[in-house]
Amino acid sequence: MICIENPNGCIEISYDYFSNLIGLAASSCYGVAGMAARNKVRGFTERFMSDKLNRGVKVQRVGSKLFIDLHIIVTYGVNITVIVKSIIKKVRYTVEEATALKVDCVNVFVDDIKPE
Repeated sequence: MICIENPNGCIEISYDYFSNLIGLAASSCYGVAGMAARNKVRGFTERFMSDKLNRGVKVQRVGSKLFIDLHIIVTYGVNITVIVKSIIKKVRYTVEEATALKVDCVNVFVDDIKPE
């Protein structure tokens, strides 16, 4: 849980919320075929999960800043540099608008290319 303190109290946001929010923002970008597992063991266990949006998403909080790692699958024939820049901008904007927390770093790892 991530706790945001304000004058009225504390707001707790779960890591699952962040993972789903980030996964939805990343998968809605053009050229993203899906989210990839972070490693082989997680990939095996994530096959049985019904929710694929939080697959391949890791969120860490240090102080008041968030660090996000994304593992994605892209569609063959698209410009990977443009896709990654688009994902970084969209994820940063979406998280900062929804939570008012500063996103310090978004790392995008392209793990696979899916044929059209």
